[in-house]
Amino acid sequence: MRINELKMDEIQLIQQIQEKTRKYNVDNISRTKAYFTFYNKNPEMKWSFLASMVSRNAGWNMCDLEGISFSKVLKKSFRKKLFSTYERANWLIFQDAFPQLLLYEYSTKINRPMFHLLKFFHISSFMEREWFQFWNKENRDRLMISLIINEQNVIQKPVIKHPVYRSRVFRSVLFLFQDWLHFSSVVFPTCEGELFGASVNGFKSVTKRIDLGKRLADILFNEELYPRFYEFAQKTEHTGSRYDYEHYFKEKPIRSTPFLRFTYPIIKHKRDRWIDWSEETRIKKKWVEEAVEHQEPIQLTDWFLNKQKQIQAFVYLSEWVNPNK
Repeated sequence: MRINELKMDEIQLIQQIQEKTRKYNVDNISRTKAYFTFYNKNPEMKWSFLASMVSRNAGWNMCDLEGISFSKVLKKSFRKKLFSTYERANWLIFQDAFPQLLLYEYSTKINRPMFHLLKFFHISSFMEREWFQFWNKENRDRLMISLIINEQNVIQKPVIKHPVYRSRVFRSVLFLFQDWLHFSSVVFPTCEGELFGASVNGFKSVTKRIDLGKRLADILFNEELYPRFYEFAQKTEHTGSRYDYEHYFKEKPIRSTPFLRFTYPIIKHKRDRWIDWSEETRIKKKWVEEAVEHQEPIQLTDWFLNKQKQIQAFVYLSEWVNPNK
């Protein structure tokens, strides 16, 4: 089906969704808020809450780059490349996912699935099938996992395997220390000053990132923990600074990372030539069916505080070794 074969109201709907997506796909702050606002209106869309919490982490990682510690030990050129990597992945996922959410919301209002329009937003055929499946069976967890699978494949070629990012970021010596620098960890804070979460080794692997997404979803929607994470999201304005949650700690540290909107400009993105990833990638059975296993503790408060001390010690050592840097 081509766009000139659509009804006028369908064309108008496509244009409205495109405009709304552009409006909110401006920076990490606007994306994070848009995901959470959508979840509040459509709580059956569990992925949207997960996306908002992971997006908070992306913002914190971005601001870490210009914080007190990393700005002293990472070259400005490398910090700029890392920010560009986060921002590009963040933008691509929102550009792909938010039209799906808005089209679903519209479908619920007219009580008729409109997922045949997904192709006009360059959404994978995999997700088109999954949305129809959800409409008929209402399996919320299956849809959430499908969206996790989709988002990680959406960024695989344009970001993870992109020649520029691959050579200048993912193959760099500094990126090998990503786990030590906690870039590969995602934390979910509470208003009691606790942190929960998980990390991934082998960030370049789409399978490992999907596994991380599933583990994070399992933590976020844990029956006992979910109300605490939701309370944090509802009460805490997302600024990009880790002080968003550090001020809940019993021993409050000084603010060491800046506000995102005071730090970074708005980046204008262009979408590369679109290829349906699901037409050339086999959907692995374990992506869909493999049970979630937590190999490490999910309570990360002590780990995070120790990590901060290690980084500070590394900064002091670096300044001592290179006093004129």
